[in-house]
Amino acid sequence: MALRQIRTIGDDILNKKCKEIKEMTPRIKELIDDMFETLYDANGVGLAAPQVGVLKRLVIIDCGDDPHVLINPRIVETSGEQTGNEGCLSVPGKFGTVTRPNYVKVVFLDENMQPAELEGTELLARAICHELDHLDGNLYVDKVEGDLYENEEEE
Repeated sequence: MALRQIRTIGDDILNKKCKEIKEMTPRIKELIDDMFETLYDANGVGLAAPQVGVLKRLVIIDCGDDPHVLINPRIVETSGEQTGNEGCLSVPGKFGTVTRPNYVKVVFLDENMQPAELEGTELLARAICHELDHLDGNLYVDKVEGDLYENEEEE
């Protein structure tokens, strides 16, 4: 496992659409392991492959309960609404208010390339939407209501 460099806003790769993963390869397994190591090192909740420079439809999420690996994920159902602060490892030190669904159901392939689904509310729903946006080259800053602000608690 290795830490990967997190690409930051202004890097063109963050605005590109990712390609589907056709098969699990040793390289993809290594990418998943590296992404978890990078996520935990950065104290994040989720990470998408383009954030580490790889244009593949792969997302990892860990809201503190159970780590999830989502390959070729697709949102199939949403409901409700939540508005809250959002940040991104690719937009360091900045936060903004974003409205997202409060409930999300996503279908994807797991690490064994088997079909799976995940339902989430609140933080997990927000993380799913945020990370899947990355796969289509979209950043949360485009959805911010009002201005971005600095986290004043960080030193």
